[in-house]
Amino acid sequence: MSLLRAFIAIELPVPIQNAIQQETAVLRQALDSTLVRWVPSHNVHLTLKFLGDVSPANIKLLTQTLSQEADQQPAFDIQIGGIGSFPTSRRPRVIWIGLHAPAVLESLQRCIESAAARLGYAPEERPFSPHLTIGRVRQNLPASSIQKIRTSLEATKVGNLGSAKVDSIHLFKSDLNSNGSVYTKLSSAPLRKH
Repeated sequence: MSLLRAFIAIELPVPIQNAIQQETAVLRQALDSTLVRWVPSHNVHLTLKFLGDVSPANIKLLTQTLSQEADQQPAFDIQIGGIGSFPTSRRPRVIWIGLHAPAVLESLQRCIESAAARLGYAPEERPFSPHLTIGRVRQNLPASSIQKIRTSLEATKVGNLGSAKVDSIHLFKSDLNSNGSVYTKLSSAPLRKH
């Protein structure tokens, strides 16, 4: 019985995914795949908790736990827009699209984090910083390439891409293949209706 790479996330509606693709098309062309591994727009999501390796036997327990946690939190809206990089613009590792969310997102993420910890999953060391990863900068690039990435990012402006209603959270598995990651939804848990 092989382990699954799994994570808990919020899915984005297709129009938002398409808007991200359109707004970053020039950037994606300027910074080709030798510099940045771009996330396909249909894979862009808001990660709440990366679980890592999960035994298939634990999926049912995780699904039940997610349902209990989701039921405690009300549905909410998020605004998507802005672009940046982690950890800094001088040393970009991750290129992201920003989002603005009410405090309930933070509360939801904390509940999921503590529920995952109770099930034995390692807690996240870094503070939760909601973002949508759209690209990962390749490692060991020369300084000139890093400068090109920085300049291209600074020249890219991403305005408000719209809002999305968050009314459920999902457990995904991630399979790596030659074309990148393939995400498969294992279960969904609705948030509490207002």
